Amino acid sequence: MAGSVLADSAMEHYRGSFDNRAMLLPIASSALAIAADSRLASGRVTGASPLTASIHAASIAVGAAGLGFHTYNVTRKAGGISWNNLFYRAPIGAPAALVTSGMLGVAAQALGSGASYLGPLPLLSGRALAGFTALGLAGASAEAALLHFRGAYHDSFMWLPVTLPPLSAAALARAAMTGRAGWITTATLAATAAVGLFGMAFHAYGVSRNMGGWKNWRQNILAGPPLPAPPSFTGLAIAGLGALMLIRRFARG
Repeated sequence: MAGSVLADSAMEHYRGSFDNRAMLLPIASSALAIAADSRLASGRVTGASPLTASIHAASIAVGAAGLGFHTYNVTRKAGGISWNNLFYRAPIGAPAALVTSGMLGVAAQALGSGASYLGPLPLLSGRALAGFTALGLAGASAEAALLHFRGAYHDSFMWLPVTLPPLSAAALARAAMTGRAGWITTATLAATAAVGLFGMAFHAYGVSRNMGGWKNWRQNILAGPPLPAPPSFTGLAIAGLGALMLIRRFARG
């Protein structure tokens, strides 16, 4: 998730010429999150790290501020909340990916630090993580639905990220409420992870169809479909699969 945010915000804010200095913040916070979480995943950091917790908290704060900035960017234009402004102004839901990345980082650090660090958070059961990830999948799918609607769904494959992830979100929400993880939930999450990877390939093909193709990559990666956006589905699906593993482990006692 942090890698997707880093690449996507760097490209989109570069296209916006970094008109506001605050546009550097999501790039910095997501880069720091990648470094911190890589250390956490490698096992070189044991226990709760105040620095890592601060980085994740900063990601959440920057993402929340970004939601406000993007909403203001849309509403201050003539017409306010209109299709034209939603299509062509700052993507109103994009900063939520940074909030999601930070929250997943907090959950990963808490789980990696042992039960003594979890406090009142019911993360060991997996149900809280499953519910949060279901919300993330629904939000990411809504953003894809808006932008693919702008593209008039000219390719049938454009329906996949607006149909399969909501099914995964619904199945994951059910697992969060019941505490039971069935094979259908696992299958839909695995398919959603694949959609994220294949989506990046489709977006790369979309870039190649612009004049000059990849030879003119400096212009076409900014004008074509966003390459880093689809992998966010993969990141969320992996988080969902992790939640299912916790649910099954908790159910076995």
